Amino acid sequence: MTQANNWYNVKDFGAVGDGKTIDSPAINKAIDVAAQAGGGTVFLPAGVYASYSIRLQNNITLRLGAGATLKAAYPTQNTGYDSIEPNPFSQYQDFGHSYWRNSLIWGIGLHNITICGEGIIDGQGLTREDSHITGVGNKAISLKLCRNVLLKDIRMERCGHFALLATGLDNMTIENLLIDTNRDGMDIDACRNVRISNCTVNSPYDDAIVLKATYALGFFRNTENVTISDCFVSGYDLGTVMNGTFQHYQNQAPDQSFSCGRIKLGTESSGGFNNITITNCVFDHCRGLALETVDGGDLHNITVSNIVMKDMNSSPIFIRLGSRMRSPKGTSIGQLHDISINNIRVYHADSRYVCSFSGIPGHPIEDISLSNIAIYYQGGGTKAQAALIVPEKEAAYPEPTMFGDLPAAAFYIRHARNIQMNHIAVYYAHPDFRPSVVLSDVHDITFDDLRLPKERLVPFFSLHHVSDFNTFHCSGIKDIALPEAEHSTY
Repeated sequence: MTQANNWYNVKDFGAVGDGKTIDSPAINKAIDVAAQAGGGTVFLPAGVYASYSIRLQNNITLRLGAGATLKAAYPTQNTGYDSIEPNPFSQYQDFGHSYWRNSLIWGIGLHNITICGEGIIDGQGLTREDSHITGVGNKAISLKLCRNVLLKDIRMERCGHFALLATGLDNMTIENLLIDTNRDGMDIDACRNVRISNCTVNSPYDDAIVLKATYALGFFRNTENVTISDCFVSGYDLGTVMNGTFQHYQNQAPDQSFSCGRIKLGTESSGGFNNITITNCVFDHCRGLALETVDGGDLHNITVSNIVMKDMNSSPIFIRLGSRMRSPKGTSIGQLHDISINNIRVYHADSRYVCSFSGIPGHPIEDISLSNIAIYYQGGGTKAQAALIVPEKEAAYPEPTMFGDLPAAAFYIRHARNIQMNHIAVYYAHPDFRPSVVLSDVHDITFDDLRLPKERLVPFFSLHHVSDFNTFHCSGIKDIALPEAEHSTY
């Protein structure tokens, strides 16, 4: 049964590949034999392999050949996916982040594992909801405390709660995946040394690529040393990126607010985020970039560059430090600082939710630099919106829509310190009667070469409790060096 170069064909172990027979026992048997031999490639040739849980082992490559589909079967009353394991720390994060075995493919405490090939993982039998029911699976690939992991070239569709949940991994490379799924694409949680490149992720109902730092392992662990490059994320109708038609809101209401599909850091943020680079990516028909820490983790040393966004239905850039504090008792409020965002182009952005950067009282976000930014908003803001008082919502779930409509037409910045805004251009498709920039409790902020439409009949700036406010070389705006302003407009 052993082939050249330690290849193990699952059909030699009893797999049928007819789409009806449950083939996971044969696939797991092949993995067992390969692992006992010290490792090897478990190969799925062309065919449709209906499966429940597949259990990876050390030094195993699971390769899906051209024409092969690994299909998540629907559980029955008598059989299904592996049961969830006990986790005494499940109260600190959502259900899906707390368990790994209830998955189509899973591995815990492994090293040197690869999932690759030209084939497809079809998660049709997985639920996208939380479920404690025995036999129900809700993830396509789930890995915990593994090292030296490679995911490459495969296509994934309809993958339940997560196409990929990776928790506590060291040294992971994800390259050239095509994911078109009904909830999260990739969740990279408490991982170190991760490279994500050349991937396409369409996830209309949740996040496409999201970095998190939960307490699911029972201890604080940062997500750090991560690069995300040359990726496409979107919120088109489910399946229409996979089939190349790129449909949106087919037979649905025209409201675009639910479409997600973005790159995000945070929400689950007991641990922190450090040394993260996001570059050369395209956001299409989805929400914008989100950088969030609300559970006590520190988010810092983040660089974002060379990003194009089109048809944004929420804030193109959303930065939030909050105090939800879903972490063990005694955890301190986190910090958010040292962020660089450069070379961003945004087209057709929904003006209800403009770029928003906010800390909370007594805990400002700090050392944020934006440069070479061009944003084309839809406009249409009203004088009534300009008068809105924005609630703090310190303990709320972080989301660009959390504050409702904003009183700013371009940037809303609150509880912040040391902000640099250089070479920023903003355009409006329709007149907007809100100040372009609203600052509240902001100290030490500089605008150098800010370009705004000259025909506006409303102030460019609205300042509330602001100090060390400076403008230089801004079109239509005089140079200002304002030591302190309680309430001012310019």
